[in-house]
Amino acid sequence: MPQGDIISLLIMATVAGLAMPAGAILATFKGVQPKWLEKELRHGILALGAGALISAVGLVLVPEGIKDVSVFAAISCFVGGALAFMALDIYLAKKKTAGSQLAAMLSDFVPESIALGTTAALGGGTMLLGILIAVQNLPEGFNAYREMLPKNKRRSTKLIIIFILMALLGPLFSLLGFYYLAQFPVIMSGIMLFAAGGILYSVFQDIAPQIRMENHWLPPLGGILGFLVGMIGFMLEG
Repeated sequence: MPQGDIISLLIMATVAGLAMPAGAILATFKGVQPKWLEKELRHGILALGAGALISAVGLVLVPEGIKDVSVFAAISCFVGGALAFMALDIYLAKKKTAGSQLAAMLSDFVPESIALGTTAALGGGTMLLGILIAVQNLPEGFNAYREMLPKNKRRSTKLIIIFILMALLGPLFSLLGFYYLAQFPVIMSGIMLFAAGGILYSVFQDIAPQIRMENHWLPPLGGILGFLVGMIGFMLEG
C-alpha cells in the first residue's frame, strides 16, 4: 500500500475518532430554544447514531465478516458479541457507574477501527466505514458527555480532553488491523461479527428506547438519516 494511502487511513481514523469530542462539545450547549426543540434535538441525535450503527452492521460488518468463516462460526461470533455486550451492560448497571455510555462507545469504536485498518490493507475502500464511525461517534460522544455531566467548567474541560485522547485510539487500532490482523482474515471476520452482534444489542437495549418522545414524530427521522449516510456511501464506493 502506498505511503499516501496509509496517511489517508490515519486521517480517516483520526477524523472518525474526533467525532466523539465533537459530540461532547455539542452537548455543552444547553440553551437551545424553545425547550421542546432541545429535547427533540437530543433524541434526534441519538436516532442518528442508531441509524449509523445499524447501517455499519448491515452494510459493512456482517457482509465482510461472513466471507471467511463457516455458518457455525459466524453464528457463534455474532451471538457471542451480543452476549458479551449484555454481560458488560449488566456489570455496568450493577456498578452504577456514570461511564457506562463511555464504555459502550469504546466497545464498538475499537473493533470498527481495527476493521478500518484491515479493509485498507486488503485494498478495500475505507470511506464508507470511516464516515459511519464518525456519524455514530458524534451522538455517542454527545450522550456519553450528558451521562457523565460535569458539574463545573474545569471538570468539563478535563472530560473533553479525555474524549480527545480516546480519539487517538482510532489510528492506533487501525494500524494494528492494517499491519497485523489483516494477515489473519478468519480472526478479522470473527472480530467484525462479534462487534456486529454487540452493536445490535446496544442499539436495541440502550439507544432505541431513548429515542421515542410522546407526541413528537421527528426524532426517529434521525435514524433514517443515519442509515441513509451509510447507504449513500455504500453506493458511491460500489
